[in-house]
Parts: sequence; C-alpha cells; structure tokens
Amino acid sequence: MLMGIITVLWLLSVVVPFGMLYFSSERKKNGKRALAANIISYAVIMFVGAAVLFSGSAFAAPEAPTVMKDPLTYIAAALSTGLAAIGAGIAVASSASAAIGAMSENEGIMGKALIFVALAEGIALYGLLISFLILQ
Repeated sequence: MLMGIITVLWLLSVVVPFGMLYFSSERKKNGKRALAANIISYAVIMFVGAAVLFSGSAFAAPEAPTVMKDPLTYIAAALSTGLAAIGAGIAVASSASAAIGAMSENEGIMGKALIFVALAEGIALYGLLISFLILQ
C-alpha cells in the first residue's frame, strides 16, 4: 500500500512540474523552476521510498549447495552477449549515420529513422536473452 502511494507520488513528481511549465506563459523562467522542482521532488521521493523499502530486518538465507556448470556454458553465454553487442554497435553506427544524413535533407522522416536505429539496438538485447537461456 505504501509503495503504491510512493509510486503515484513519483509519477506526479514528473508530471506536475512539466505540466506547470507547459501551461505557463514565461517558459524560460518557469522552465528552470520546473526542472528544479522535478529534481528535488524526485530525489526526496526516491529517498523516502528507499528508506521504506530497506527498513525491514534482514535474515541470512540457508546455504544452498553450489553446482558448477560446464565452463563452456559460461564461455558460450559471454560470446553470445559480446558478439551481439559488437554487431549491434556496428549496425547502430551505420544506421545512425545514415539517419542523420537523411534527416539533414528531410526533417519529416526522423521517426522512421529512429525506428531503424532502435531495431539495430535490439540485436544486443537478443544476444543477452540468448545468454540467459544458455545459463538456465
């Protein structure tokens, strides 16, 4: 219940200051004020949330037997994540530079260009997912 209230306050700390900025007439002066209110309220709410979350007592978990997997599974997981990240970096580099060049000619295609950059970034997430599957 308390964490739900903190979550709602956290969302309001983002919405209210920028809502005030959107409906104000002096945007430059009120923009700094809205940003300061957002940062301060966000920090206070996160501090209170962390204090509530970590205020309980801690107990030691019973010691579980450790079973070592085959070392090749760890190498496979590392390779799948690492190679996917390298591939995603290459894909993002080429698609982002092409997107910037296309946006310099026509600013209306920014949304489409960002979609292609995000699709290229998804390759790294697929590699991370495969590494989790390998370790299971």
